[in-house]
Amino acid sequence: MSDWIALDRIATRPLPDRAVALVDGHALDHAAFRDRVEAWRDAFAARTGQPWAPYFDDAVAFAAALYGAWHAGKTVYLCGDNLPETVSRLRSEVDGFAGDGFSGDDVVVAAADNPGREAWTPLDEDTTRLVVFTSGSTGDATAIDKRLSQLAREVEALQATFGAALGDSVVHGTVSHQHIYGLLFRVLWPLASGRAIAPRVFFHEEIVAALDRPALLVSSPAHLKRMPDSLDWSNARIHLRAVFSSGGALLQDAAATASRLLGVTPTEIYGSSETGGIAWRQWHDNAPVWHALPDVDWRIVDDHLEISSPHLPTRQWWRSEDRAESDGRNGFRLKGRADRIVKIEERRVSLGALERQLLAMPEVAEARVLVLPETRTQLAAVIVPSAAGAAQLAADGRRVFARVLHDALASGQDAVARPRRWRFVDALPMNAQGKVREADLRALFRPERPQPDWLSREDAKADLEIVLDPELAVFDGHFPQIAILPGVAQLDWAVRWGREAFAMPPRFLRMENLKFQRVLRPGTRVRLHLEWQQAKSALVFRYQSEHGAHASGRVIFGEDAA
Repeated sequence: MSDWIALDRIATRPLPDRAVALVDGHALDHAAFRDRVEAWRDAFAARTGQPWAPYFDDAVAFAAALYGAWHAGKTVYLCGDNLPETVSRLRSEVDGFAGDGFSGDDVVVAAADNPGREAWTPLDEDTTRLVVFTSGSTGDATAIDKRLSQLAREVEALQATFGAALGDSVVHGTVSHQHIYGLLFRVLWPLASGRAIAPRVFFHEEIVAALDRPALLVSSPAHLKRMPDSLDWSNARIHLRAVFSSGGALLQDAAATASRLLGVTPTEIYGSSETGGIAWRQWHDNAPVWHALPDVDWRIVDDHLEISSPHLPTRQWWRSEDRAESDGRNGFRLKGRADRIVKIEERRVSLGALERQLLAMPEVAEARVLVLPETRTQLAAVIVPSAAGAAQLAADGRRVFARVLHDALASGQDAVARPRRWRFVDALPMNAQGKVREADLRALFRPERPQPDWLSREDAKADLEIVLDPELAVFDGHFPQIAILPGVAQLDWAVRWGREAFAMPPRFLRMENLKFQRVLRPGTRVRLHLEWQQAKSALVFRYQSEHGAHASGRVIFGEDAA
């Protein structure tokens, strides 16, 4: 393995025998990488501005621009994306941009002249700065100013904790280097340790194909919890020396599946943009504790985790919004957040900021955003439309109106951080004290009936299939000891879906031959047969499953009375 180089000395002199990256399967040596850094240093040095925001899809291209800017004495702003709203917001913070997707006079490009090979002065750890952004406790985009000394101490802590087992592994990753976790694990730590940086991989098939030599994988729970058994993971079990995961909790089942397929137990890293890395854990038992990284001290005050760390601006105690408890020995367990910052697909999302963005729209009078804890955690929004919004909702329908609001969030939020489910109400639900409770908001998203799968639809006959989700609100209280689908719900569904399938008269007259032969339980897959007998103005329905007949009957309709 290559010798360790401190972060302040990465580009001080060329090292032809040291690999920096894999480019098209071939090694890019340190001397060639340093040439790129020098080209960027000269380009940044020719510009008068101080703060700059580079964005590159490629991690090595970003690393060269980062060190070029630092050696030109610039402050680098780490932008997580190059969306229009992000760029617009940053224009008031920075003097210009570099990299992919930018245009204009405030964009710097690498110098074209051939660089020299003279030695450079090491960077000053206290004045070399990186600015990252986080939602923070207020929900607004907050700039976090980091010195190189903080980043250097964190990289040294990672090497001290995990480096001995990694050797000269190639560094693969599914996460972006434009966020602090990816920057540390896919750029700064590899540069210091001499491990080659591989191009970012997105799909599991790409991961399998790339693992042809000793490697480590920098990933996220989103990738690890969706690993398919259908792929041949034998190369991973042979070559992977470590798997890192951060950005959200990795649940036990996902950790166990990843361990089985990859041959190594994922190492989770806990931290934030403000704090840097705090602790790590692995799922070897049912309740793993978090172990602090070297030189990170922690304590629990008023149920909150507090830390003192060299990865912070000072060694003063920093109070987090994470609730925690000690394991009684040398570790701690997390008990959830105390604020309204949530993790959605490893993205830190402020519910308050989303609500403010929605309230700024002319179509919205009131808004609440919440998390629905489903198989894949989803964001949901409850909206009270304004007068203009109500008119638009009436004219265009719920689906189109929801898309209008969803798309209006796109300039500042990527798809993961936007609500996927919407409810439009005349007023927010309130209890007797006039408070809006999250439980009441969540109840709005529990459907009364399942989504039908139409198997056939003809002029007078239709067949559909439904699955009785146990979470359907219609099961509430019917009965406490054993849940069954109420007969009135079966009748209501048959009529509702009958109206979707056929042109039926509006007025209900009576029911005939109504029979309930067998109860319907949660989880049952049911087929509903509908027949419209126009001559008799009758809707005939029949519920069946693999257990046999459940219910049947006939509903008679007529025209409105004069």
